[in-house]
Amino acid sequence: MGIFSRMSDIVNSNINSLLDSAEDPEKMIRLIIQEMEDTLVEVRSSSARVLADRKTAERKLLRITQEVTDWEEKAKLAISKGREDLARAALQEKRAIEEELELSSAELRSADDHIDQLNDEVSQLQQKLSDAKAKQKAILIRSQTVHSRIAVKRQIHRTQLDEAFNKFDKFERKMDNLEGDLEAMDLGREGGLAAEIDALRDDDALNEELAALKRSMQDSRSEKAESAESNDP
Repeated sequence: MGIFSRMSDIVNSNINSLLDSAEDPEKMIRLIIQEMEDTLVEVRSSSARVLADRKTAERKLLRITQEVTDWEEKAKLAISKGREDLARAALQEKRAIEEELELSSAELRSADDHIDQLNDEVSQLQQKLSDAKAKQKAILIRSQTVHSRIAVKRQIHRTQLDEAFNKFDKFERKMDNLEGDLEAMDLGREGGLAAEIDALRDDDALNEELAALKRSMQDSRSEKAESAESNDP
């Protein structure tokens, strides 16, 4: 693709559409700006050659114009000297040079049109470049804002998680305190609640054994009393 064709494509392109369709607008705008800046450098270099060619064409036109004038003066001089044949030959030379003059004039007009077009397109390209840089700045600001908001939200979520964990830790601590209070109530009681229940079971066994012993002693006394009664005359 030629430089001027590429410049026309850039000038006629829709930056917003390119950015909307890009997966990474920030990267795309950097590439667009780089392309524009590179194109401007090439255009200015090429424009310098076009301007140099125009100066050459302008000098050629002035030279040919002067030659036309010179041959016309020579034709007049020949006529004044009665040499119509020389005057006719001078006019023929003038006519040939006038054809060359027309070609040179067309060449100069073409150079002027080319320069005017370059000026217009370079101006548009400069405006596009300014717009692109403005959009780049806006994109960077938006990107920074989004990243900042994400960081804030992450911090908020982190804070919320920390608060949740702290509440959980406090609840666990509260349970630990309650369990500690409960265990403290059992202090001094050997074996605690389980030991008390087991002691109740032991008391029942002991009471049964005591009752059995009492019955045995009572039966023994009764037997002795009966034996004593039977031995009396």
